[in-house]
Amino acid sequence: MNILIVHAHPEAQSFCTAMKDLAVDTLQQSGHAVQVSDLYAMNWNPVASAADFQQRSNPDYLVYALEQRHAHGQQALADDIASELDKLLWADLVIFNFPLFWCSVPAILKGWIDRVLVSGVCYGGVRFYDRGGLAGKRALLSFTLGGQAHMFADEAAVHGDWEPMLRPLQRGTLAYAGFSVLPPFPAYHVPYISQQAREEILEQYRDTLQHLDEQAPLNFPSLADFDRHLHPLAKTEQVPA
Repeated sequence: MNILIVHAHPEAQSFCTAMKDLAVDTLQQSGHAVQVSDLYAMNWNPVASAADFQQRSNPDYLVYALEQRHAHGQQALADDIASELDKLLWADLVIFNFPLFWCSVPAILKGWIDRVLVSGVCYGGVRFYDRGGLAGKRALLSFTLGGQAHMFADEAAVHGDWEPMLRPLQRGTLAYAGFSVLPPFPAYHVPYISQQAREEILEQYRDTLQHLDEQAPLNFPSLADFDRHLHPLAKTEQVPA
């Protein structure tokens, strides 16, 4: 299997980086091909702008998604985007490895998503969810955070459950583009726990990575359950995808 790890942590000695390193070692030892995009080390530019296109279909007014489509067709994407898009299309599985910032990803990773999930390639028209451009690929979130597990256990927990917090990323981005999204791997409370506890988390992560094929993806919409206007079909009208 081809695996891309998109890593977004500014500290090379962080626990999050240790998770990335463990993933590389574990996956390679299992016979997988692994590439890493270490966004901070790459000095990745997170800002989507007109500079992302070597030529424009409309030089007077920027509609970013339309210019993505045009530039990809003309092989005129900025070199950094084209390189990352090649990695993305090569990968069977993409692991997004990051510290949780305000219940979301760091800005540098959000910028990778904005610039690399190219319209016309990863999504567009009715090419989304199970008909998205990245259908057949899998995605996994692995992230660190300061909170404890019980703080996110369910709606009665102090922060509520994970699903609404991760929905913009897992559903609105990854599943929308066609990924089968595996259950996330959160590493809780890491700034405050013992070295032994950290090692236990790493072993849990290793076990997860060694059993990826046993992970059932999260459930997201199938377009077979909707009519051509994207209204839900009655159960009796639904057809196979």
